[in-house]
Amino acid sequence: MSSSKVYDNLNFCFPVRELSNDRLKLTPFVPSLHASEFFKVASQSQGLYAHVSKGPWTSDQEYVDEFVQGTVQNDPGMVMFAIIDKTKPATSYDPDGTLAGTITYMNSKAGHLSTEIGWVLVLPPFQRTHVTSNAVGLLLQYALDLPEQGGLALRRVEWQTSTANVPSQRAAERMGFQKEGVVRWAMRFQHGASKGKQGNGKEVPKGRGNGDDLGRDTVLYSLCWDDWEAGGREKIQAIMDRRA
Repeated sequence: MSSSKVYDNLNFCFPVRELSNDRLKLTPFVPSLHASEFFKVASQSQGLYAHVSKGPWTSDQEYVDEFVQGTVQNDPGMVMFAIIDKTKPATSYDPDGTLAGTITYMNSKAGHLSTEIGWVLVLPPFQRTHVTSNAVGLLLQYALDLPEQGGLALRRVEWQTSTANVPSQRAAERMGFQKEGVVRWAMRFQHGASKGKQGNGKEVPKGRGNGDDLGRDTVLYSLCWDDWEAGGREKIQAIMDRRA
């Protein structure tokens, strides 16, 4: 993992750096650079937001106002990165490659040395490639490596996903996360049926929300410092080094 520019103007509880390897770069999401391109490709993908609490949006400006500024930038426990695929051609918004999606740290707690990797939205042309494993791997390395290795020395990284999102569960397990359990009725998708959300398949109780609400049960995973030092670091590096 290499890191370059340090960003000190973000509302995040940990230092933020640009993270990269030979195939991928994670750079803090800048709406003026990345929002239009992300929205354009994401809006052509059915189901991209099926398992998350927000979206879809009707315009790139609504996406920026509600999510980027209204959610991410207002939360000191959250920061979003643009995923740049360095194996693709340079673009007007990034000389190193093409936007492949977004990924966040979220629910981060400086006092507890913990974070969560979430909102992993890899755009359809880049799914089932090296992108997801390298993006998640870079965030794991930065979170769990010691300072002398370029990391934050956190103790715990979480991954939470819907019980209905089997690909996300498989990705977590492939990357070495350990399943800790299922949190029932963890999320309410307001008007989820009309927004294309996928719920837990259970009947929504009468009188507890709107008629087209859906509920999400969440699978909780973690990868902790002791997992990392007991071979997790090497496993992640091997996955990132793999060539098809």
